[in-house]
Formats: sequence, structure tokens, C-alpha cells
Amino acid sequence: MGEKPQDRAAWARWAWPVIAAALLAAEPHPAAAQMAPAQATPASATEHDGQHDFDFLIGHWKAHLKKLAHPLTGSTTWIEYDGTSYTRKLWDDRANTEEFDVDSPQAHLHIHGQTLRLYNPVSHEWSLYLVYADKGALLMPPEIGKFDGREGQFYDQEAWDGREIFTRYVWNDISPTAARMVQSFSADGGRTWEANWIVDFSRERP
Repeated sequence: MGEKPQDRAAWARWAWPVIAAALLAAEPHPAAAQMAPAQATPASATEHDGQHDFDFLIGHWKAHLKKLAHPLTGSTTWIEYDGTSYTRKLWDDRANTEEFDVDSPQAHLHIHGQTLRLYNPVSHEWSLYLVYADKGALLMPPEIGKFDGREGQFYDQEAWDGREIFTRYVWNDISPTAARMVQSFSADGGRTWEANWIVDFSRERP
């Protein structure tokens, strides 16, 4: 493969295909089956091919984020951020990467995040991996799920503040010029959900 590029953008172009190759065949996390059984079973030959379900997100967007300050504590304090999101394809729609960059001037906070999304053509599901850029690592386990019509739901189970919780991503309100993603946590086995991360996207340019 040669030397690793030093520039961040060049490194991303070099590294993502390598990371995707290593992860594309990974097995779904058991949380996907527990929270959404229909999403965890092998797809039939007639099932919807979701390989293009994230095509709406390709390109440049403006992003407005509302982030709950302290999830699962009863907090009602939200912090608002504005910035940009850029998603590009890898491997002819079988994977894509997103760079997410937002600021909250009032709170003097900045978030720079990256997401790697991989499509499994056998299960017809997507695996969504968040990237810890500062640590040089992928957040495990991934969110696993798929789209049903114009709404996508993705689940995992992880540790949060010393306890095991479920997390859920919901993509909806999708149009050529807008989309919304909501992250929610459940500490009671999926009976109730608390939204803590709401992103509204508006199209900046193709």
C-alpha cells in the first residue's frame, strides 16, 4: 500500500478503503436482533436491496445539531451547534464515509466526527461505525439496521456511564434538500427512549 499520507484528507482517502475491506464481512451485533428481529435475519431473494438507501446523503450539507447535555439523567438542557456535513461514496455504493464538523459559539464547543457505513448484501443491512479521530479507533459495536421505505432504524447495545443500554439511530424526513437523524438511548430494555442527539440537514450543494 505504500506510506501512509500525513495530510488528514489524503489519509482518509488512503485509509477508508482499507478499513472497509476489513469490516465489510463482519457479523451483525446481537443487539440488532434483540431490538429489531426483522432486521437481523438473512434477506430473501425478493427483499429490498438497500445498497442505495444512503445515496440521498451523498454530497455537502449544512448541519444543525441539538445535543442533550447529560443523557439519562433527567437533564432538559440542550446545546445547539451549526456546521457542515460531507458524505462520499466508497466501493460503488457498498460503503460511504461522512465528515461532520459543527460548532457551538455560545458554549465554546466544537465537534468533529466521522462515520463509516458499510453495506452487507447478504443481510441487506448497514453497519454504522463512529470514528474516534483523537484515538484513531472505531467505536464498537456498530449500529446495525436498514431502511423500511423512507425511514431507517439502526440499533446497538453498549456501555454508558457504568451500565448497559440500547442505542437507536432513526433517519427520516428525507427529501432532496433535507433529512433528519435522531439518536436515542434506552436504559430499560427498549421500553422507553430518550432522544439526545438531533441533527437537521439542509442541502448545501451536490
